[in-house]
Amino acid sequence: MAQTVFPYLLYEDAAATIDWLVRAFGFTERLRYAGADGVVTHAELAIGEGSIMLGAPAGDYRSPKSSGCPPAQVQVYVEDVDAHYERAKAAGAEIRRELADTPYGDRRYDACDPEGHIWMFSTHVRDVVPEDWGAAAA
Repeated sequence: MAQTVFPYLLYEDAAATIDWLVRAFGFTERLRYAGADGVVTHAELAIGEGSIMLGAPAGDYRSPKSSGCPPAQVQVYVEDVDAHYERAKAAGAEIRRELADTPYGDRRYDACDPEGHIWMFSTHVRDVVPEDWGAAAA
C-alpha cells in the first residue's frame, strides 16, 4: 500500500456531522462505528481520491467546539469549486473566505463546519511558478 495521509477530526456530535459533511461538502460515507451508547467513535468519509477519519473526542482529546480553537485547516481539491461553494452555502456552511482566484493559481473559498473545523476548497485553474507569487521552490 502506498503511503497516505488521512486527517482525523474530532466532533462532539459525529453522527450529525457526518450527515452534514455528506450534504454540504459532498463527502461519501464509507464506514461508521458506534459504541453501545450510540456515540460514533470512528467513521471514514471520502471525497474524490481523498479521505478523512473522524470520531467523538475522548480523554484528553478535544474538538474545536469544546476547545474554542480549530487545531488545523483541511485543504480539499474539488473539480468545480464554484458549484461546491454554492452547495456549501445552500447547506448553511459558514463562509470564512469568499470564493476568489489566488495568486498561486487556485480558485478557493474557506468554510467552517458546524463544530468549527476550517475547510479550504479549491480548484486549480492555472499554473504559476512559485517565484511569481512570492514563494521559493524547494
